[in-house]
Amino acid sequence: MKMITSAENRIYKAAVQLKQKKYRDEQSKYLIEGPNLIREALNNGGEVEILICSGDYDQDVVRAAEAAGIQMMGTDSRLFQKLSDTETPQGILAVARKKVYSEKGFLEIKKWEHHRQESPIPSNIIVLDRLQDPGNIGTILRTADAAGYMGAILLKGTADIYSPKIVRAAAGSLFRLPVFMTDTPEHTINLLRKHHKKIICTAPGNSRDYYDVDLQKDCAVIIGNEGNGVCNEFLIDSDIQVKIPMEGKIESLNAAVAAGILMYESVRQRYQR
Repeated sequence: MKMITSAENRIYKAAVQLKQKKYRDEQSKYLIEGPNLIREALNNGGEVEILICSGDYDQDVVRAAEAAGIQMMGTDSRLFQKLSDTETPQGILAVARKKVYSEKGFLEIKKWEHHRQESPIPSNIIVLDRLQDPGNIGTILRTADAAGYMGAILLKGTADIYSPKIVRAAAGSLFRLPVFMTDTPEHTINLLRKHHKKIICTAPGNSRDYYDVDLQKDCAVIIGNEGNGVCNEFLIDSDIQVKIPMEGKIESLNAAVAAGILMYESVRQRYQR
């Protein structure tokens, strides 16, 4: 294992830059921190390029990375702390390349990967309309993965899913769930129409209760910005507007909670007897 002894080391400087979105975009790379997430990446097609270790790190992960031919680097705790995004670093961090999908690749990959014939081929999509909270975004991606959604579309203006906080919040789902970026609501709507997806928006008022709507397959569920909700373009062009009934004086639910309710309603409908 080669040692990094200076902050001027070329590999180290490039890794530190990845804490900023500007450089993640330029390099098309990001950081994965901690043994559990790195293990998930290695086991689920995460494109890990470099492993950087310090102190008492997880030997099993290191051996798995070495077996995969990944470049290994070591450094001291002072330099590692500058790389870390956590208060208590676990001594192991990876540089990984972003997965970039074409439109066709995004829409077809889950079909290629689908081997469990007893379960439906994933066909639902979650759409994030300019969400900002890292916890919400990571939780929604994790829930979409668990609920068997085929992927997520992120509208331009949504927080960077490769930021350290979102990578942690997604808890490994970022390596399994295909993600596709779109520029505008119009671009997103055209894409969904082209591939015969029903556009489902949450909206108050006279909307239908979510459990009265068929969410089993070929749905695109739009989750709106935490402060402003779903944008007008999606509301106008949606096929169905749904609401989640609430009692008392509550006006709205947390975005990740609302997304989870809707995504797991599609699971309930698919498997109800």
